[in-house]
Amino acid sequence: MRHLLSTDELSLEEAILVLDTAAQMAATQSREIKKLPTLRGRTVVNLFFEDSTRTRISFETAAKRLSADVINFSAKGSSVSKGESLKDTALTLHAMGADAVVVRHWASGAPHQLAHSGWLGSADNPVAVLNAGDGTHQHPTQALLDAFTIRRHLVGRVGGAGGDGVGRDLAGLKVAVVGDVLHSRVARSNVRLLRTLGAQVTLVAPPTLLPVGVETWPCTTSYDLDETLAHGQPDAVMMLRVQRERMSGGAGAFFPSPLEYSRRYGLDHRRLAMLPAHTVVMHPGPMNRGLEISAEAADSPRSVIVEQVANGVAVRMAALYLLLAGDSSAEGSSI
Repeated sequence: MRHLLSTDELSLEEAILVLDTAAQMAATQSREIKKLPTLRGRTVVNLFFEDSTRTRISFETAAKRLSADVINFSAKGSSVSKGESLKDTALTLHAMGADAVVVRHWASGAPHQLAHSGWLGSADNPVAVLNAGDGTHQHPTQALLDAFTIRRHLVGRVGGAGGDGVGRDLAGLKVAVVGDVLHSRVARSNVRLLRTLGAQVTLVAPPTLLPVGVETWPCTTSYDLDETLAHGQPDAVMMLRVQRERMSGGAGAFFPSPLEYSRRYGLDHRRLAMLPAHTVVMHPGPMNRGLEISAEAADSPRSVIVEQVANGVAVRMAALYLLLAGDSSAEGSSI
């Protein structure tokens, strides 16, 4: 592995490799001493052009648990706010000796540009690029941690595997992804990855929050959440945040009112009761409690939302390990 940019480019074998490596990383985090010497002497830069708390801290924790040196770079208060281009920022980071750059950017395609422009590294000294979210395009590590969480909870139950499903895919599982699909890079990443792993995905949203061309995606769509839960009987329900900050014209341009949205597409006590006993409730965070998910649903025993955060560290440790210390025979691949 050289880069992790998109779930579109992950093969089944590569996806399972990341998940299995994450399982090994997660096992080390139950020890008294959680730190591993794997990336000692390597430098990881968190390059964030968008506000983020949990993703940046998760990547920082993952890198430090692998003994890497971590530099946090925020666009606010930096030379970027003075007009510095992405290219000049990349050249500066390369000059400082970065081994990997974790980038979050408001523009879709920015991580791909960094990875393939030649601004970072060289053929003799490549710099790995990890996409931590670009516009409404992709967020691969979020999709991987979601798949990891689903596999740990459901593969043993449905597929008859032991442990946390190491070596297994998600074939036969049904996942409902509900909410603001239009603005969600999480939804786009999950649809591709879950399909690669063999799961059946249904997107549930009002027509105004489904993107143009969604019919070409490898999933089914529905406008009716109650019907999907009652008749589809999903194994996992993933609620998406309503991203009002990305809605030009405000949320009112996409649905009549927050109350109406919550009534039609929110996960509440009544809808929880419709789910099979083994179904897990997920959310990429941060949550809008009372809008896309009620407090009762978010805090219910079937909710794995907090566990997703913990699993995110293990998955990002796995990604950094495979990019910076993995099998050299994979050099040159971009996944």
